[in-house]
Amino acid sequence: MRTGIVGGVNISSWSIMGLADRLTPQNPASRSNRESWSYPAFHVADLSAASRCAAQEPPGVPAPGAERISQPMLVGALHLFDALNFPASGLLAYLSASRTASLDGVWLWTGLIMATLIGLAVLQARYCYTIRAMGSFGRQAVSLALAFGLALALWSAAAIQAGFSEPELLRGWTVLWFAGGWMTGCGARAVFAGAVVLWTRQGRLARRTVVVGGGAHALETIRRLEKSGKGALQILGVFDDRNRARLPEDIGRYRLLGAFDDLDAFCRDEKVDLLIVAIPLSAEARLLQILGKLWVLPVDVRISALGTKLTLRDRVYHHIGDVPFLPVFDKPISDWGNALKAMFDALVALALIVALSPLLALIALGVKLTSPGPIIFRQVRYGFNNERFEVFKFRSMYDNLCDPTAERQVTRHDSRVTPLGAFIRRTSLDELPQLFNVLRGDLSLVGPRPHAIRGKAAGRAYEQVVDGYFARHRVRPGVTGWAQVNGWRGETDTIEKIEQRVAYDLQYIENWSVWLDLKILAMTPFAVLFGKNAF
Repeated sequence: MRTGIVGGVNISSWSIMGLADRLTPQNPASRSNRESWSYPAFHVADLSAASRCAAQEPPGVPAPGAERISQPMLVGALHLFDALNFPASGLLAYLSASRTASLDGVWLWTGLIMATLIGLAVLQARYCYTIRAMGSFGRQAVSLALAFGLALALWSAAAIQAGFSEPELLRGWTVLWFAGGWMTGCGARAVFAGAVVLWTRQGRLARRTVVVGGGAHALETIRRLEKSGKGALQILGVFDDRNRARLPEDIGRYRLLGAFDDLDAFCRDEKVDLLIVAIPLSAEARLLQILGKLWVLPVDVRISALGTKLTLRDRVYHHIGDVPFLPVFDKPISDWGNALKAMFDALVALALIVALSPLLALIALGVKLTSPGPIIFRQVRYGFNNERFEVFKFRSMYDNLCDPTAERQVTRHDSRVTPLGAFIRRTSLDELPQLFNVLRGDLSLVGPRPHAIRGKAAGRAYEQVVDGYFARHRVRPGVTGWAQVNGWRGETDTIEKIEQRVAYDLQYIENWSVWLDLKILAMTPFAVLFGKNAF
């Protein structure tokens, strides 16, 4: 039996209409903002002349010029600036206005928090956190004035209604707050606007893109993107099952990179950001076949909706330039989310290593004294994007019986496990050295647990048992995970066990948030103490 899961839906049961309904955003504002990172109406970055020579040059020509700038990271930087600017400017304004008066701390912090939340919500509602909007200083300045004005007006009204006793202080405070915060924000936005314009001209904001499909539909999509989507994309080439002789002549200036079966390896190796499926929606069977190969990749996948007679609500479509696309799959975690997650991981891992250093030293000494061999056991496992890395663990087995390839799983009362090893495995203390993997960037604190390269369930490789198994590698693996805190840890001696692990891993990926990570971290000690499947 093979199991196929695509976001909880068996892909063979999809229809294009059903897919479109399923893609309707639950939160239009947040989905629109996310996609609008690729909205700017600039030019599609052409490949260099050499890269257009299809026959001789290997695929994956890098973007010309300097290193690319991550669009989500740039958007996130502005978001972070505003989240600091609102309260900081408010605090400085209060200190300037309150030289002859004092304000209760509750009033101060209530005002700072309330104005910040309202201001950020206004900026979000006006779609200020997009690359296109960031490149327009005038639009940003007006939106920022509206955000500060509305936030401070509502705060002042609420304060007066609640009985604020010093109206002169409140008036002086809000005027200084508006002036200081707005001017500081405008200064930052002038810098961001200049950077966006410069980097767009240099092609450094272009997303690495491949087009799937080489027919007339693909050609029209590329032509429209060249005309209206300037600077948004760097098209690396085209994938199609037909040979070049059967493709439209005009598509020849983009390289035919391979057939559909080559997509997986190319996208992983060349760090592709966006994959455009340019096949008519009427070719449902072909579309479903292609999508079945793409959902496991850590890339954004869009279907070109040019020329379709299918009419959907406007908010269903995402646009690059004036080309409409149906969103199919998104990266589970944006670049900005990954950056925040990495910073959190590094800080917490370092703090845990320092706090647990006596315990780490004690376990290391125990391993060394109870059996000959190295203290640390290293095993190659799958990481993000199917990349391989060495995971660290305290050695829990006799050195001459260790199994680095995991050909044979550890079972209950396994004679290969040392007495101390049995204890540290049952309590998961053998996993503590993986905190160093977190510092190295191999692991996250929370994510799907990394599996051994030759891991098996009921004698069969995991990827042979579960269709789309590698979709769990769309995010960085973790020291602990959603499957583990829900009881799915330990031996995978049945197909059901690996199916359930993968199902929980995919559920985590589809619903990732900082709060979910914190929830899993909080649940982990209880899963370790009361779990019965680790041995």
